[in-house]
Amino acid sequence: MHTLLIVEDEKLIRQGIKSIIQKSGVPIDNILECNNGETALEILKMQPVDVMFTDIRMPKMDGIELVKAMQKLPHVPLTVAVSGYDDFSYAVELMRMGVREYILKPVDRKKIKEVLEKFNREILADKESERQDRHIGCQQLKYAILNESITASEKDFLIKQYGSTLLADEYRIVCTNDAGGIKSETEADMPYIYLNSVDGNELYILNKEYLPILLRDELINRHVGISGIHLGLESLKEAYGEALLARKEAFYLGKLVVYYDEMITGKSETLHLEEGAIRQIVQLLGTDKYEDAIRQISRIFKNASLGGYFFDEIEGSMRTLLDGVLTTYANVLKTEREEIKDYYTIYYYNCLEEYEAEVLGWLTNFCDTLNSRFDDYKNKQKIQQAVAYIKENYDKDLNMAVVSNHISMNYSLFSYVFKQYTGNNFVNYLKEIRIEEAKRLLEETDMKVIDISGRVGYENEKHFMKTFKAACGVSPTEYRKNMQFKGKV
Repeated sequence: MHTLLIVEDEKLIRQGIKSIIQKSGVPIDNILECNNGETALEILKMQPVDVMFTDIRMPKMDGIELVKAMQKLPHVPLTVAVSGYDDFSYAVELMRMGVREYILKPVDRKKIKEVLEKFNREILADKESERQDRHIGCQQLKYAILNESITASEKDFLIKQYGSTLLADEYRIVCTNDAGGIKSETEADMPYIYLNSVDGNELYILNKEYLPILLRDELINRHVGISGIHLGLESLKEAYGEALLARKEAFYLGKLVVYYDEMITGKSETLHLEEGAIRQIVQLLGTDKYEDAIRQISRIFKNASLGGYFFDEIEGSMRTLLDGVLTTYANVLKTEREEIKDYYTIYYYNCLEEYEAEVLGWLTNFCDTLNSRFDDYKNKQKIQQAVAYIKENYDKDLNMAVVSNHISMNYSLFSYVFKQYTGNNFVNYLKEIRIEEAKRLLEETDMKVIDISGRVGYENEKHFMKTFKAACGVSPTEYRKNMQFKGKV
């Protein structure tokens, strides 16, 4: 429980009850004390109290008067009467007025513990029931806001839940981006109705008097739209539509607060976004002109910030752009829609500037990666051409400069990429091909070593013999002899 109040004019008894309560093992956030009924009533008026222990006979206002007076308060605590034997008749009267327990002085430690445990169970059960009712109420409110009509039973439930409180007076709806549900919808004692995840938005339904406090304390630096003033459950959907429209204007124009009442109605946006133009931008993203595509998207955002488009056009164009990127480049980059789902929900972001930074950052990184992958692919194709050229021309005077020029690749880049692709540097790769061919010729033909040397690209026979022995451990002649012995076996 949150708050417990002890009302007792005798200080020692009051402190004794407090000590017993503190040692009872029942969790209590705050224990208050006072010595008469008048002070107790003022405390009850100022804050909700879960449980109250009160003496019957006290100066200024006794326990009976206190219990009678507090029945008019919005929150009546679970009450325990503490008295002597001669106050029993008063205690009976208190019980009739709703006092839940009666404890004789001197107070019994075990009895207080039992009462506190019982009350705590009740309080927790009541709070859970209230939480569930608030949760159901919030869901019903969302349904009423997003749908054309609601049933009579749904309407009755909402009237019962909210009709005597916030919706009984004039109210406004405040709409802003959904901050991820960091606030609980079922939190008690809020001076407004709070709803999250309403079609991607966060809503506050509140009396107009509290609006300045909400904007100052809780929605500072948030871009919000505010409906006109409304009354009753029937106006909820209309109020939401107004707040949403104002929120969109705040989002695009970069205004912190936009009141629906102050929006310029009937304005005609002059610019239009063609789907074909968006698809052309998608194609540009996959070329070396992708920076032009990024600039075109930036221009769209700039025009949107000046009010140049209808809101729905921007939303539709962003969906077309994102769908196009994922579809067109699906085989190159394994980007899933789930990874960028927030980009589809424009108003998840606080304002257009924030959304633009996120989307353009992602697209720039996407294009860099895309072009890097494409460059890797082109390099791979060129190295494949180089390998094929080496295998066809290993018998000629071949070096890295000749091959890199043949495939039109920078000499240094060729050296790096060739090793990455083949796992060997150019010189060793060419040598291995030549030695393998020399071994084949030594095994399968009667060609002279000098002729084999020339056939595999070595003009100098001695250089060939030295290279062959270093690679195979024996001279060409010894290798041929060993292969002949192998054949005879």
